[in-house]
Amino acid sequence: MNNKQYSSTWQRLQELLVVTLLGDIPTIALGPKLRNLVYRIIFAQMSSPVYIQNGVEFMGTDCIEMGKGVYLFKGVRIDAKGHPNNRVHLGNGVAIERNVDIGCMEDTYIQISEEAFIGPDVCIAGPGNIKIGKRCMIAAHSGIYANHHNFTDPLKPIKYQGVTRKGIVIEDDCWLGHGVTVLDGVTIGQGSVIGAGAVVNKDIPPFSIAVGAPVRIVKSRIAKDLVTSAD
Repeated sequence: MNNKQYSSTWQRLQELLVVTLLGDIPTIALGPKLRNLVYRIIFAQMSSPVYIQNGVEFMGTDCIEMGKGVYLFKGVRIDAKGHPNNRVHLGNGVAIERNVDIGCMEDTYIQISEEAFIGPDVCIAGPGNIKIGKRCMIAAHSGIYANHHNFTDPLKPIKYQGVTRKGIVIEDDCWLGHGVTVLDGVTIGQGSVIGAGAVVNKDIPPFSIAVGAPVRIVKSRIAKDLVTSAD
C-alpha cells in the first residue's frame, strides 16, 4: 500500500469511527453539541456553530466544507468520496432538510451558497459541477442532475456509453417549486421562479417565471407584459 492509499484508508477509518460513535446520539442527549465539537477533526473545514441532527450520513469528509450556522436534519446523506479533487461546500447559514441526498462522482464540485434552503427528499448529483446561489429555495422532491447519459448507439447498452457533464448553475435568490427537475447544462438566472413539476432543460433568463415539462417562460418579474417566446 502506497502513502496515498494509506492516507485515504486512515481517513476513512477515522470517518467511520467518529460518525458511528456520534452520528446516532439523539438531539435530546446533546448529540448536536458533541458532533459540533468532534466532527471538525474529520472534515476539510467546519466552522462553528453547526447543527447536525442524528442519522446524518457522511462519506469523504476530507472533501466536505461547512460554514457557520449550517443545519443538517435527519436522513441527510452527503457523499464526496471517489476522487481527491471532489469538493462539497455548504456556505454560512445553509439549511438542508430531511432525506436530502448530495452525491459527487469524479472531480466534482458542489457548492450550496449562503442561506440557501434545500427542502426534504431533494437529490443533488454530479459528476458535473453544481452551484446553487445565495438564498435560493429548493422545494421538496426536486432533482438537480449534472449528468446526461449518452444513447446514440442502439447496439450498445446505454450503461456503457458514458455521460456528459456540462454542469448546472442556479444563480442567487431563485425559488424552485415542488418536484422540479433541473437537467445538465442548464443555468437558471438570478431571481427566477420555477413552477412545481417543471423540467428545466434549457437556460432561464434572470427574473423569469417558468413552468411546464419541458419548461417554458411565461412571465418576467421585472416586466408587466407576458413574455412571448417561440422556444
